[in-house]
Amino acid sequence: MSGKKILVLSNMYPTEMAKSFGIFVKNQVEALRGRGLHVDVIAVTNPRTDKVNVLTKYILWLLRTLIHCVTKGRNYDVVHAHYVFPTGMLGLWYKKWWKAKLVVTAHGGDIDRMANKSGRIRQWTATILREADHVIAVGHKLAEQIRNEFDVPEENVSVINMGVNRRIFQPLDKEEARKRCGIGEHEIPILFVGNIIRQKGLIELVEAFSKLKKEYHSVSLYLIGAKKDNAFYNELTHRMEGINDVHILDAMQQKDVAVWMAAAEMFVLPSHLEGFGLVALEAMSCHTPVVGSRVGGLAYLLGDGAGVLVEPGNPDSLFEGMKKLLDDADLRKQLVQKGEERAQENDQERIIDQILQLYDRV
Repeated sequence: MSGKKILVLSNMYPTEMAKSFGIFVKNQVEALRGRGLHVDVIAVTNPRTDKVNVLTKYILWLLRTLIHCVTKGRNYDVVHAHYVFPTGMLGLWYKKWWKAKLVVTAHGGDIDRMANKSGRIRQWTATILREADHVIAVGHKLAEQIRNEFDVPEENVSVINMGVNRRIFQPLDKEEARKRCGIGEHEIPILFVGNIIRQKGLIELVEAFSKLKKEYHSVSLYLIGAKKDNAFYNELTHRMEGINDVHILDAMQQKDVAVWMAAAEMFVLPSHLEGFGLVALEAMSCHTPVVGSRVGGLAYLLGDGAGVLVEPGNPDSLFEGMKKLLDDADLRKQLVQKGEERAQENDQERIIDQILQLYDRV
């Protein structure tokens, strides 16, 4: 396998300026290189979402990929596209012109949101999924959707999530971690990590926290993530007015996020949609119990007593789930133990073994 040349295409990839933008793709690339594979990357590295930036960055990416495909496309054994549309469309060029094998990873938003933007995009999505040599879905529910809604044969779909880097996301002494984060000695910190967007359920989280604060005066809420939507950010901060101890922190490097996760009393992910919920797994790997929505891959990840599942878009259900965890020390211990098991099962190194086997198979 180490002699094979792999090309990774992605519409998200981090830089020094935007460290968290598609970091999970970069982590996988680095892990593959660590196994001796030659991996090249052509990706969008600009995270800005205003119309001018989106148009410019996608046109430049498309042209760069087209020139690369024409001049160097014959060099690759496998092209691995992250996100079905539009990335998979570029991957098809290499397959059709140079007979490269095409593997496409669906992350969730590309099936739940992007494919529903228009009939034409849905048709493109279906074409990419059916013509790829293999499709990876990051969660079980997503794999079911791909098979059922897009008529992709079962043998062409595998469930392989992005895996957790346990060298970064590891348990730390809570007291020490809290000192490093500047969290007060008597605080009970609740943490969310992710993009500051409506689909992450942050309005419901602030509402549920406001209710929780009345019963537990020491709780505090920390939201760490990139502000992707100014109008929503303004709405969220308006909702936060009059509620004490809610803090929004900018996106940060993974090693710093890991310390915050280890410091938190609980991690909350109240998303409306979630292909897998890697960030919840990262919290579990830091031995922090998780409360999350019963959606997509999160329902599987937190199922069988590995987390507290709540109803999406429902602040009362979220409040009850958070309260249940705060009230029950035995439950917290149980979730830490189950979380450790989940983290071991989904260790990035085991996931890379599965990816390598898949590259060999195709």
